[in-house]
Amino acid sequence: MSLLVVGLSHRSAPVSVLERAALSADAQAKLLQDTVAAEPATEAGVLATCNRIELYADVDKFHAGVAELSTLLAQHSGVGLEELTPYLYVHYEDRAVHHLFSVACGLDSMVVGEGQILGQIKDSLARAQELHTAGRLLNDLFQQALRVGKRAHSETGIDRAGQSLVTFGLEQLAAGGDVTAWARGKRALVIGAGSMSSLAAATLARAGVAEIVVANRTFDRAERLAQILAENGEPVILSRAVPMESVPAELARADVAVSCTGATGLVLTAEAVAAAVEGRTAAPVAPALADGRPEQAAVRPLPPTSAGTDEGCPLDLSAVQPGFSLMGEAAVAGMDAATLEQHATWAAGQAVDRREAARRPEADAELITALAATAAAVGRIPERRRPEPDPVPVRPEPALFLLDLAMPRDVDAAAHRLAGVRLVDIESLAEASADAPMAADVDQVRRIVSDEVAAFGAAQRAAHITPTVVALRAMAADVVAGEIARLDGRLPGLDDRHRAEITQTVRRVVDKLLHAPTVRVKQLAAEPGGAGYADALRTLFDLDQETVASVSRAEDSTEKNAENRGPA
Repeated sequence: MSLLVVGLSHRSAPVSVLERAALSADAQAKLLQDTVAAEPATEAGVLATCNRIELYADVDKFHAGVAELSTLLAQHSGVGLEELTPYLYVHYEDRAVHHLFSVACGLDSMVVGEGQILGQIKDSLARAQELHTAGRLLNDLFQQALRVGKRAHSETGIDRAGQSLVTFGLEQLAAGGDVTAWARGKRALVIGAGSMSSLAAATLARAGVAEIVVANRTFDRAERLAQILAENGEPVILSRAVPMESVPAELARADVAVSCTGATGLVLTAEAVAAAVEGRTAAPVAPALADGRPEQAAVRPLPPTSAGTDEGCPLDLSAVQPGFSLMGEAAVAGMDAATLEQHATWAAGQAVDRREAARRPEADAELITALAATAAAVGRIPERRRPEPDPVPVRPEPALFLLDLAMPRDVDAAAHRLAGVRLVDIESLAEASADAPMAADVDQVRRIVSDEVAAFGAAQRAAHITPTVVALRAMAADVVAGEIARLDGRLPGLDDRHRAEITQTVRRVVDKLLHAPTVRVKQLAAEPGGAGYADALRTLFDLDQETVASVSRAEDSTEKNAENRGPA
């Protein structure tokens, strides 16, 4: 087994890079075909989800395989190799198996324990089988990954370690509250009719929304999803399908919208979202600057303080240098003695004789000390001449909730800044789930993964030597047949009963001689580093390499017929 995986995910790359590297269905198919056409790879599979892109291959050379798979990922994703390389991870042989099994169990998901990844792995396997890029290794690998994932969910409480991405996203929209209470009676718009959008629609229906409108570029698929929701909803829910052209109008009357399409551009711009919530909040929808910063808040003067009015204050606040503080000793630092004395008299509430103060040309150290003490005791100097910005206004309660589960994103990130809008997307979900508590069941799932990886590796190594063992037994059977034929030539009068007894005896002798070595060689080959036993067996018994290869081809043909009946 020379399994290699090269990929990137939410753990290794920022959402902006994942967004740009996202592969369409056509791009995935072309990537698979180009991978098996490349020299180092004989099999290929692509696992592409909203937060990971991984290319699996059976390669005969590690370094050449890494270079080729990385280059192919860059070419088909449209992200330059130099830019993509820092975010790529590589797993080989048992580590690659461990990675996929962990992914299948939800250990590597953005929300630990989510089960949607199993369906995505199944789709990946089906795509590779349809394009004939999956051979024995990848078929075994992905089939076993599905079984390991199902085992983890059935034998442990990994489901409790985290919710599905849809449920977690809805919880974020509900600000951590009860999703059912938050969703009850709301009007929902679902954009897209794929697996993720369908799951979101079903989740919203169970939560008790009053209506679900489904929009999709292929209207028939939207109609089909709306019909399923209407027929299977408990209680019965009002659902209908609309074309994509109706999204702006439906968004204007929706309370919550979920979008997950395969579009390469934005489905909902910030302007469209702003138009949808216009007039639905008490506060105006805040415009955004071109660079993404909100407009500067208005400023207002502060009210007077307890130090008295600023009338007659000799301190020219307008001439104060930037960074100058009006509090404590710093308020008088650097002032000449005449100004200090006037300020002290004014701060004490007495009349200021500017002529007398003007006759004192030098500062008095005691006066400065007394002034500092007075300023500290009296308090803050009035600041009505120094305007300060208003505090940031409180955002109004959201009138429109947006959940963007697409990669690349469907909803303009600028919608985050619109008043009356709460947007949760893949990036904010990643931030929210970073510190999510993990259940104790995760440790049990990790043990399951480790055990299954060891078993899979042993089975693959044992399978690797099986054609050699079969060829050895076939050679032994040919030797027995040849010797019986020679015996017939020497003893032509031998009756059938004695011939059969002799033949059976010779076969038993050969089987007993081969039994222990073949059993032992399978055990040794199943252990790490046991791949060389097949070569040793072929050398010791002078087995024809073509005979061994023909056995392998026969087994592959049998397995391919089974694969055509569909994945498990």
